[in-house]
Formats: sequence, structure tokens, C-alpha cells
Amino acid sequence: MAPDSASPPSGSALPRVLLADDHPVYRDGLRMMLASTGAVDVVATAADGVEAVVLAERLRPDVVVMDLQMPKLGGTEATRRIVASRPGTGVLVLTMHDDDESVFAAMLAGARGYLVKGADQVEILRAITAVAGGEVIFGPALAGRVTAYFARLATLRPAAEEPFPQLTAREREVLDLIAAGLSNRAIAERLVLAPKTVRNNVSNVLAKLQVADRAEAIIRARDAGLGR
Repeated sequence: MAPDSASPPSGSALPRVLLADDHPVYRDGLRMMLASTGAVDVVATAADGVEAVVLAERLRPDVVVMDLQMPKLGGTEATRRIVASRPGTGVLVLTMHDDDESVFAAMLAGARGYLVKGADQVEILRAITAVAGGEVIFGPALAGRVTAYFARLATLRPAAEEPFPQLTAREREVLDLIAAGLSNRAIAERLVLAPKTVRNNVSNVLAKLQVADRAEAIIRARDAGLGR
């Protein structure tokens, strides 16, 4: 535990930063680099996640620059605890790990930014400033992957919200036509299926919906928005 000041300095307009990293050479090098810019106020350093949580609570920094793999308490859990107790403190992850699991676990824990070690001084300072200002920021290598991830979620959401997930796609199609008032013969013609196949699908639909007859199936289907 190595606080550079015992209490927050008064009247400072610079972002107040806590560095958490278990590698002393990298941690001290980062501290000196940031201090030399005059753009941030490095108030403390921590060698593990437990120290990071304690110092964040005591010193109330604007930003915690957080490594993920640390002893005693990992960076993801430390992030979760800091954000829970100090919502005004932003966490910027700075780590060697750029796999999707690490990125999204950190973001779900409440991190506002994510950079991979190797980012230069300009990138780190820009990210600290952004996080201190309440923005969310990712390194260039990660931004596209995060965007693609949420785009995939958007495409999956309608499928997850479809009514009657116990039905197959064909059975749901048949139910939709039943709800529209079509007879089995008309459904067979519409879907170019054998009448026996349609009868089997209708029987499966009634069984899976646990309804007594076709009329009850129509009511259930129309309540779910089918048959319109």
C-alpha cells in the first residue's frame, strides 16, 4: 500500500488517480510517467485488489487504473466492490488480457474503460480523462469487438422473445395460420405440405400448448400476437 497523499488534495482540478497493479516495475513506471505529464494527480498505488478497494474507499479517486490478474483479490471483483461502494469513481482496466471473457466480465463489473498494456501515454491519458468525465472508452483493438458483440445481442433478442418457444419453427408457422382462421386443408395448400403432415403438426401444437381443442389454441395464439 503506497498512498502518495493521506487525504484528497483541496482545490485540485486534475483527475485524481489510483493505480492498482501487482507488477512493481510496471506500476512504478506508470506512476512516474503519469506524474511527469502534469495532467493527472496520482494519489496512490496498490499492489493487489484488496489494497485497491481499501484505498479507493479512503482516498476517493476519480479513476482507478486497474489490472485484472492480481493476488488476494482479482481486478474484476475489486472493480465490482469499488463501483458498488463508490459509484462516483470510474474504473479503467489496463491489463495484458484482451480476450472477450475478460473484457465483458470487467464491463459487467462496472468498469468504464478497457485498455491493453502496450497502450501509449497519449492513449492512457485520454482514457483516464474520458473515464473521469463519465464516458466509456475502449482501446482501438477492442472497440470493434465490443460493438460487434452488442450488435449480435440485438439480432438474437427478437428470437429469444418469440412466443411459444416449445414449438418448432414449423409448428409456430402452423399455429399462426390456425389463428388466422385457416383450415387444415388451406394450411396444407399454403405451406405446400401433405394434409397428414399438417394434421400431425396441429396435434403437436395442441399437445405442447396443453390446450383442449383448436378454439383454445386460437385464443392463446391471438393473445400472443399471432394470426394477424
